[in-house]
Amino acid sequence: MNQYVIALDQGTTSSRAIIFDAHGNIKTVAQYQFPQIYPKPGWVEHDPEVIWSSQLHALSAAFEKSGLSATDIAGIGVTNQRETTIIWDKQTGKPVYNAIVWQCRRTASICDKLTSDGLASYVRDKTGLLIDAYFSGTKIKWILDNVEGARARAEKGELLFGTVDSWLIWNLTGGKVHVTDYTNASRTMLFDIDSLTWDEGLCRHLGIPMSMLPEPVPNSMVYGYVASGIPGLTALAGTPICGIAGDQQAALLGQGCINPGDAKNTYGTGCFALLNAGEKSVRSVSGLLTTVAWSIKGKTNYCIEGSVFNAGSSIQWLRDELGIIGSSQECSDLAQTVSDNGGVYVISAFTGLGAPHWDMYARGTIVGLTRGCTKAHICRATLEGIAYQVKDLLDAMEVDCGKSLSVLKVDGGASVSDVMMQFQADILNKPIDRPKMVETTAFGAAFLAGLATGVWDDISDISAIRQSQRIFTPSMDQAEAAKYLKDWKRAVERAAVWATE
Repeated sequence: MNQYVIALDQGTTSSRAIIFDAHGNIKTVAQYQFPQIYPKPGWVEHDPEVIWSSQLHALSAAFEKSGLSATDIAGIGVTNQRETTIIWDKQTGKPVYNAIVWQCRRTASICDKLTSDGLASYVRDKTGLLIDAYFSGTKIKWILDNVEGARARAEKGELLFGTVDSWLIWNLTGGKVHVTDYTNASRTMLFDIDSLTWDEGLCRHLGIPMSMLPEPVPNSMVYGYVASGIPGLTALAGTPICGIAGDQQAALLGQGCINPGDAKNTYGTGCFALLNAGEKSVRSVSGLLTTVAWSIKGKTNYCIEGSVFNAGSSIQWLRDELGIIGSSQECSDLAQTVSDNGGVYVISAFTGLGAPHWDMYARGTIVGLTRGCTKAHICRATLEGIAYQVKDLLDAMEVDCGKSLSVLKVDGGASVSDVMMQFQADILNKPIDRPKMVETTAFGAAFLAGLATGVWDDISDISAIRQSQRIFTPSMDQAEAAKYLKDWKRAVERAAVWATE
């Protein structure tokens, strides 16, 4: 019987495939990292063909290692880095330009123009978003305006746009299926989250031909099947592709946050806090975003979201650019060797500050350095800087939902750091719940695929699968925490002032 589900977890720095059984246990994992491309300061790109090849190799390797047969696999679910924008030729499948990554700030001036044109309220009312270079819409416009011949080809119906989910599914189905799910669509700044349709007015204002856009679809249904003839996937030809969700919504589901008021934070390349808002798309009054959480069996749930653009990537920066650590684990280990941050604050605004600040022009800043500061202090300050930004998000969420959150569920690579999770609990003054199985993003996608194929019967089944590994409870004196927060706010002001001078 088909009791295994494959999740494709295509992230900002790596592509993974994970096979889960019906109890949520991991059978096998395969992962391939791929290079980041930085053409100019604040610009971030990926090679779309490398995204596809790395995901293809991960899927092939995970399936081969599992020892399973194709008849054991109920379906494939896809979860992905959101907002990252790819445009390709609908006949050849060749991208016309590199993928413009969600972190990329090159379209800040386009966003400024949209704001000056008076579109801010319209965008918020229709899409639940704020005008920002983070989202896909202005990225599409940039490619059409700056790649020779792209606009003319798009207007002739020769080009397709997609976020990474669309790109993977188009390739997996041999170019037969061009879809995106409601969660990814709701991150484009082109999608009406109430009618669940593309907004013609926004497409027109940005000069985006609607013929480029994928069909928006619910999160759990059969969209198509793995095509025959794909190298490495011969055995999986005909396997249904039947679940899609953007990575943060997949993590919200994978954490079992299925009731209004449930919240989670994912510590990945970026940091993303989501609160289940129920079936009403309530607009934030605190600079956060309203987006689709999922749509399953005709029922659509919404969430309130805030983003920290650079979280795990700031730890990678310590490793790859500064060279003061050899691994991510070493950052946490070094941080534990000092009792505090030594007065150092690291604001990792390498590509601006996200919610609730929404400062596209802020840049990374370190303040409070003295001659006695060591790399251990910088490591600790980097981890604490992530926790402070999460605190800013959750404070805003509590204003929006009108009540205090009781607990924060956490996941993502950096959540394995005990020192950061304890500091997060201290600075929030709330318990932090880390699950036994931290691959909640991938499991959310797998669960959606399993719902579509009968591995699970109902969304409530996920609550019985998730188990806690550790609860971090606050232990810091709150007067001390208040002083840390006051100094953090002063440090953030420095990051913003630097960008404007």
